[in-house]
Amino acid sequence: MRLVEALRAGDEQVFSSLVAEHGATMLRVASLYVRDRAVAEEVVQDAWLGVLKGIDRFEVRASFKTWLLRILTNTARTHAQREGRSIPFSAVAGFEDDREPSVDPDRFLPEGERWASHWVSSPRRFDELPESRLLSAETFALTQAAIEALPDVQRLVITMRDIAGFSAEEVCSELELTGGNQRVLLHRGRTRVRRALEEYFDATASA
Repeated sequence: MRLVEALRAGDEQVFSSLVAEHGATMLRVASLYVRDRAVAEEVVQDAWLGVLKGIDRFEVRASFKTWLLRILTNTARTHAQREGRSIPFSAVAGFEDDREPSVDPDRFLPEGERWASHWVSSPRRFDELPESRLLSAETFALTQAAIEALPDVQRLVITMRDIAGFSAEEVCSELELTGGNQRVLLHRGRTRVRRALEEYFDATASA
């Protein structure tokens, strides 16, 4: 792998390009473990130091991105423990799975109605909206705010899957989640974000 060989050779340009490519995403993930931005930035810096120190031990047959994620999450956990913010993600995930409905029950017709359990009104189709609205700065800011408002584990899973681009297997491995828990958490996180966007688009359409 040319990337690994370049890092082992001390290629500063390759390292700088990696930081530029992954830095923002790493900061988002680190911020899910430690709330203070300065500490999150320190986590990212320490993770990059870990990459440089450990690159000679990296096995080329493995995924560099997965290896980078493991270094980052391990570093973030260490900092979180120092701050007393260590969260047993698997335990929290199980708690959420048992008690939280995926979709607000009020969105379905109640028992006794002819079409009980069907949608009161169908979910909005975002593919029918103008692209300019979907890509606007306001929509982007609302999406970020909706993700930030999610419970800790949902926020972490949706950030790693939909923003950082990690696979389901990578997320399960790093967060010690079962495949089922990961899918449920991702679905519930996406549902909450979608609901926030639906409310925004409905409100602006009627304004």
